[in-house]
Amino acid sequence: MLRLVLAGMLLSICLGASAQKKPRAAAQAPTAWPIASVRIEGLHAYKPEQILAVIGLKSGQMATPKDFDSARQRLLATGAFENVACRYAPAPGGKAYAVTFEVTEVNPRFPIRFEDLGVPAKDVEAALRQNDPFFAETIPATEPLLARYSKAIQDFLAAHGRTGTVAAKLDTDDSGSGPLAVVFRLASARPAVSRVTFTGNVVVPSTALENAINVVAIGLPYKEVRFRQLLENQIRPVYEARGRVRVSFPEVRTEPDKEVQGVVVTVKVDEGASYSMGGVEVEGTDLSQAEIKKLATFKPGDVYNRQVVDSDAAKVESRMRREGYMRVKSTVEQKISDQAKKVDAIIHVIPGQRYTLGALNVIGLDLLTEPAIRKMWGIKPGQPFNSEYPDYFLQRVKEEGILDNLGDTKSAVKTNDENHTVEVTLFFKGEAPGTEKRRKGEKE
Repeated sequence: MLRLVLAGMLLSICLGASAQKKPRAAAQAPTAWPIASVRIEGLHAYKPEQILAVIGLKSGQMATPKDFDSARQRLLATGAFENVACRYAPAPGGKAYAVTFEVTEVNPRFPIRFEDLGVPAKDVEAALRQNDPFFAETIPATEPLLARYSKAIQDFLAAHGRTGTVAAKLDTDDSGSGPLAVVFRLASARPAVSRVTFTGNVVVPSTALENAINVVAIGLPYKEVRFRQLLENQIRPVYEARGRVRVSFPEVRTEPDKEVQGVVVTVKVDEGASYSMGGVEVEGTDLSQAEIKKLATFKPGDVYNRQVVDSDAAKVESRMRREGYMRVKSTVEQKISDQAKKVDAIIHVIPGQRYTLGALNVIGLDLLTEPAIRKMWGIKPGQPFNSEYPDYFLQRVKEEGILDNLGDTKSAVKTNDENHTVEVTLFFKGEAPGTEKRRKGEKE
């Protein structure tokens, strides 16, 4: 009889605030019974233990339907779920509840970034993990959740002597083309970088690092994501020229400058080990290995220097342009062997279309001299265009004294990307051949 009464009473569902309230029964049997089981349905991003940590219900605990509804409300208040429903029914054997929570997670979810907080991101992340069982690498951008995280970060900063209001919003990276992320930062206006210091560096003096970064960082409004980009662009090449290809910047801290208005940025450097030069391969070109070896300046076994490899890639590009590949590009791939402490480089060449000479224009010469210059010109229409040839040709004309009183000369190259041809214009200033000799004869 008792099981029938309990079954009738428990065949109900907690559906949320929108559910219509029904008139309370005139008399109800006692509803406090132990919980036999708690089941969670509808999870994708979260785990059951995260839900259980919030609802505060466990097997063996005495509970009532009011306790279940309170647990449901706590889950909704997290901002992580669009909807939460709970069902409860008699467990096998009676005199106990079998409870099921059915959740609908909020989507989409976004990665998290911490900017301009002045403390390492990993420390902020650790504080949030400790504060919120729902913390993850991606979160929904709901107002309750963002407000709770902002308050937790603000309290963490205050405990470390930093004041200010923390705000959160969806934002992209500095390029404006990156994926959206939930960015937590101080709501106040960003202060400008007044000074940059480095710690942990031994191989490269601090003055060299400061000179490399100051030229682009001083006076710039501080934003950690952008500042780290500057480190990659300005400081990493300094180390890669010394074989330190695994250099990293594990911590970036800021503090108000006591002397001027702005912030002092302190960068912790992990220089890593020194790596040697392995081999360099060139792919995507039909240049012979002998010619590539002639162009290359790297020496296997030397301390690895990325600048040398980039210089060799530029030489390969220049060589390809001499063959008519005016739009040639190249990229450098570093194959790092941490065990052997060496770096093999691969220069990937993308030749593009081959360009030929379309037309040659000669400006500044008379009808007698121009044909002579055209006859000297070595590239015929339809032949592959050598990008270095126009300047070489003008230098040759000057050195051989072909034109008397030759003034300034220059060349202009115009490419046609539709038919892959090149139009060259040579500009001459000076007198025609033999002019000076004729003048001498007239005086005599």
